[in-house]
Amino acid sequence: MTTTPKRALVVVDVQNDYDRGGALEIAHPPFGETVQNIGRAMDAARTAGIPVVVIRMDLPESAPVFAKGTHGADLHPEVARRPSDAVMSKRLPSAFTGTDLETWLRARGVDTLSVIGYMTHNCDMSTVVHAMHMGFSVEILSDATGSVPYMNSAGSATAEEIHRVMLVVMQARFAAVCTTSEWIAHVQANGRPPIGNIVASFNAARGKAFA
Repeated sequence: MTTTPKRALVVVDVQNDYDRGGALEIAHPPFGETVQNIGRAMDAARTAGIPVVVIRMDLPESAPVFAKGTHGADLHPEVARRPSDAVMSKRLPSAFTGTDLETWLRARGVDTLSVIGYMTHNCDMSTVVHAMHMGFSVEILSDATGSVPYMNSAGSATAEEIHRVMLVVMQARFAAVCTTSEWIAHVQANGRPPIGNIVASFNAARGKAFA
């Protein structure tokens, strides 16, 4: 796609429970680094006239995270202190499910979503895939999101592994992956970061003898 993007910046779940000491403290990249990049992206979007939509998880008072009325559910100050064009609450991973996000974007002629926030492998991935299926072009800023480690009956993975693998998967089909600085440069040039495809990604891995 070579046309000038009509972007919206979608800021996903930048809430205090992801900060240090929170119920789901982001481990990789560190929250303190990624939240600064989230602020940079929001500032760049405002300068460029790109609409900013803030999404927040809003769960019942009995929930273990993002419980209504708790500090952990509040938007992080780096997001709360910046202007946005809309704030929407959700209860499921995708920013589209149970919200007016699609209607809001279509009404403004948006064709490209730039996704930042948390977590890479959960709400961001769900939002990215959902948006792609709806026909939007999608970008995700690799250093303005992050992951936590997991261990369950299926096995275990570090936060770095989860973050890295999810970005590789997204770049192969669902979203163009770039850093915040790269994204800002594309915005200023009215351009787009490149996205890969499944076959090329597979062939490149096979050429390096990856299993």
